[in-house]
Amino acid sequence: MPSPRRVKLPAALAIVVGTMIGTGIYGSLGYQVAAVPSAFPVLLLWVLGGVLAACGAVNYAELTAALPRSGGEYHLLGRVFHPAVGFLSGWTSLTVGFPAPIAVSGAFFANYAASATGWEFFGSAQVTYYLWAVGIIVTMTALHLISVQASGRVQTGLTLIKVLLVAGLALSGFLVKDPAALSFLPQPGDGALMAQPAFPISLIFVLYAYSGWNAACYIAGEVENPAYTVPRALLGGTVVVTVLYVALNAAFLHSTPLAALSGQADVGFVAAQHIFGENGARLVAGLIAAGLASSLSGLLWAGPRVAQAMGQDHELLAPLALTTVRGVPWAATLFQGGFAIVLLLLADVPQILAATEFSLQLVLMLTVWGVVHLRWREPDLPRPYQAWGYPWTALLFLTAMVYVLSYLLQNRRQESLWGLTNALAALGVYAAAATWRARRRTANR
Repeated sequence: MPSPRRVKLPAALAIVVGTMIGTGIYGSLGYQVAAVPSAFPVLLLWVLGGVLAACGAVNYAELTAALPRSGGEYHLLGRVFHPAVGFLSGWTSLTVGFPAPIAVSGAFFANYAASATGWEFFGSAQVTYYLWAVGIIVTMTALHLISVQASGRVQTGLTLIKVLLVAGLALSGFLVKDPAALSFLPQPGDGALMAQPAFPISLIFVLYAYSGWNAACYIAGEVENPAYTVPRALLGGTVVVTVLYVALNAAFLHSTPLAALSGQADVGFVAAQHIFGENGARLVAGLIAAGLASSLSGLLWAGPRVAQAMGQDHELLAPLALTTVRGVPWAATLFQGGFAIVLLLLADVPQILAATEFSLQLVLMLTVWGVVHLRWREPDLPRPYQAWGYPWTALLFLTAMVYVLSYLLQNRRQESLWGLTNALAALGVYAAAATWRARRRTANR
């Protein structure tokens, strides 16, 4: 039974903002300043990332408003191109698209929770890490099994904490007594830095930090008036996060010497030490951990809706469509949470990220290309919302995705080939599902 449309704009905005602001903002800057040691080009990277995310958001909004159903790219690509293409996208979401970032968010939550509390369970740092990481995934999974309304309330509350934290950190970073000696204006040599391969490579890390701008399209079937709500959630959430990201990175650069940030994976904690001191940094680490719980929440809300839609369409995957009396896809939610825990236990964070990038960027590119394709194939299709700046926003986004995919194929070939292998596996499962359906129809005649 389809879920009632009870999700209003604030909760839809919360899932976009909450999913976007996650591990990337607290881990990317250290690698960027190591490769591009100047404030102006680093902030330019974050502005460019926001522009590209907004270009993607307005095009996703057009498709979702015209074809409103939960399931995200699985539904959209299946409708625009072919059910097999949609299944490939859904399989990617099912196997890596959501479980992988859930696992990564759990891992970062564990690191920040350990820094905040200083606790060590059973005298082992490794046991402590896994207890924190697995514990938060289990807790968020349980919360999202209650009801759709509960999911909305949890997401809105955690996202509010996260936004206040980011805004507070950004403001505090500009109030330090002894700021770092650097300028945000263009400096001699910045042009040469931006001409180096390190600049576009750093943009890939920024795009990862912005991932999640498409989150509201996954719950379109539960959103009240999706033609109105989803476009505003996608674009509004992206704009809010872009402003917060640029402000927070500027605050980190203003408050903390580049040498202290360079190469650090937990730049949020490093910057907090310079802004608030050691004790204050522990408090901030705890708030960052709460913010990462919001990311987990958004992923565990959106991801199961893809699995649910696949279960509704394919008898072979029918168990994933099972829902509670309140409309929560409980089997899909348990699957996503459980598979994320398996990934967390079997691989480390860099391996998880490297193995998922190519597949996810490919799906984003195909979906935005779907806007162009559908405009040409079905010009008379009712479009309650039309992408702002079309076709230029679509072309800008597609150009960036072609660059990212080319870079990944050249420099992360093994991981990219793994992504392609996973896609081929998806087509195999789709063929098996189609054969199963055909045999059942024949047997029932």
